[in-house]
Amino acid sequence: MTALEHFLTALTLQAGYNSALVAVGAGLLGIAGGGAGAFVFLRKRALVSDAVTHATLPGVAIAFIVMVLLGGDGRWLPGLILGSAASAAIGLMAVEWITARTRLGEDAAIGAVLSVFFGLGIVLLTVIQTMEGGKQAGLDSFLLGSTAGMLIGEAVLIAAAGAVAVGLVVLLRRPMTMVAFDPDYAATLGIDVRRTDLAMMGLALIVTVIGLKVVGLILVVAMLIIPPVAARFWTDRVDRLILISAAIGGVSGYLGAALSAAAADMPTGPIIVLVAFALFAVSLAFSPRRGVLASALRHRRFQHRVHLRQGLLAMARGEAIYDRLTLAILRRRGLIRGDGVITQEGRGAAGRAQLDETRWSTARRLRADDPVLERYDGLTPIDEHLTSDQVAHLDSLLPKPEST
Repeated sequence: MTALEHFLTALTLQAGYNSALVAVGAGLLGIAGGGAGAFVFLRKRALVSDAVTHATLPGVAIAFIVMVLLGGDGRWLPGLILGSAASAAIGLMAVEWITARTRLGEDAAIGAVLSVFFGLGIVLLTVIQTMEGGKQAGLDSFLLGSTAGMLIGEAVLIAAAGAVAVGLVVLLRRPMTMVAFDPDYAATLGIDVRRTDLAMMGLALIVTVIGLKVVGLILVVAMLIIPPVAARFWTDRVDRLILISAAIGGVSGYLGAALSAAAADMPTGPIIVLVAFALFAVSLAFSPRRGVLASALRHRRFQHRVHLRQGLLAMARGEAIYDRLTLAILRRRGLIRGDGVITQEGRGAAGRAQLDETRWSTARRLRADDPVLERYDGLTPIDEHLTSDQVAHLDSLLPKPEST
């Protein structure tokens, strides 16, 4: 079976029960991450989620040690998730406490919590390696994510938790949208901004602990940040941003998990993040309003309008044109011939451009306080801003051409 056939088999959920559950779970995780990340992104708290994800590592290690000391299996996923959730919650509260009770800013608090918790986690992982059976613990898979060898129960747990997270996003979307978009207005409506903020970060925490096994704690923050950033290229509306972000996250998780299932020994987390980045790159390049391509086309059209306008005015004034781009545009439009001689159509266009420029000059001199005339950009004809009667009035004030 070729790699493409392996991928298509995984994509259509026919690569085995475990792979299908992981793909569905990763898709649901992506939807939840994209939805929750939209609120975090709009609230400008993306770095807080980064601190939360790194704060999960000590919890994973401590949960493993405790379960081993109690005589259980230290790799029991629900126990590891509970430990990571507790550790992440402590990290989140530490950021909140440092920000509220000290003179340090949020960025300093995030840097301190992130580095201290992650350092503690690495130390504990080193300790675990010295324990009997510690080298086979496989806790390093929580760093970058891995679904290889995942048990059915673990896959079911991830899929179910992803579905719960999606449900919470749907349930809390209205107050979190209000707070993320305009917290002051939300407060006037009786919404508790602080509790909603905590719920928002709690949702990010849930996505983080769910995604530890699939994406890994180092990269799971990407599932909260990349989808809303990519979605921002497509819309200015909050509700659509949340939907698009959730869709991008869901597609990233599902496709990434399918690719990981098709490619043996490939870590799931980096693949999911790379798929999300690919969608971000597509948004960056091809978004109709904010994309790089659309921006380049708008710049090119504006540049051509400027050169055309200046070329027509130069023709009307009998001035020589030396700029190559201006000459090329005038030739392409049939306003001058190949030898530079002005055509009949070019004379008419030049006369209209000069008349429009004279109208603008007269209007701005006579009606300097008129806000409509502040829209003058040197390119737009004045009859697109004034009524025909106003333009006719301006024409009556223009000097009459001398009769020959």
